[in-house]
Amino acid sequence: MTTTSTDGRGMAGLAALLADRTRASFCLALLDGRAWTAGELARVAGVAASTASDHLTRLVRGGLLVEERQGRHRYVRLAGPSVAQLIEDLAGHAPAPPAPPRTLRAASAGAALAYARTCYDHLAGRLGVLLHDALLDRGVLETSGGLALTPGGVTWLAELGVPVEPLRAARRPLVRDCLDWTERRPHLAGALGAALCHRFLDLGWTVRGTGRAIRLTPAGRPALAAALGLDEADLSPPSRDTGPARA
Repeated sequence: MTTTSTDGRGMAGLAALLADRTRASFCLALLDGRAWTAGELARVAGVAASTASDHLTRLVRGGLLVEERQGRHRYVRLAGPSVAQLIEDLAGHAPAPPAPPRTLRAASAGAALAYARTCYDHLAGRLGVLLHDALLDRGVLETSGGLALTPGGVTWLAELGVPVEPLRAARRPLVRDCLDWTERRPHLAGALGAALCHRFLDLGWTVRGTGRAIRLTPAGRPALAAALGLDEADLSPPSRDTGPARA
């Protein structure tokens, strides 16, 4: 991401990049952590492919996105976790738009996102908050001097098949609180949050749904409950989670 200048020009330039609705829509879509084509993003934003290409070029030049090419295809993704955090924080501070008329399909999609979704590369929503709280209750994490992994947590992760040393060597915090904008409480981010999200997918405990949504599998529900020391009922989506997720 581009650096700011002391007279504010850098910050103003960054703000200008995100001040366009199409570019902001692209960045929000890319919070799922995956690479998208220009055509896919154009459909999400409802713009022509040529328009999307121009906007993506500006975002890449501004350091918010990175470009990958495979043959004739051009893919883009967020430039890294710090950019994802910026987009998420801005989305959380944006005023909520007036609610459109809701259909059953839209309500179901909103409930799925509110229950569990990816926030770039870690779990968010009700499931992400439950994970954060359960790790504190089990002593995997502690907060006496700021959020940190405990020695007992290292053992717990090893039993889960998540080695810690590569995570400590990552160019990002090992653990970090990330305020969840549907639950209004923290979920777990950082290198550990990303590793657990990927591990649950690898184990088949969770699967990707539509867009950013994440679903617990029938086998994953009891396995995750046992790993976290929870009752299976604790992992059930509450019926009130019908609102759309914002970040």
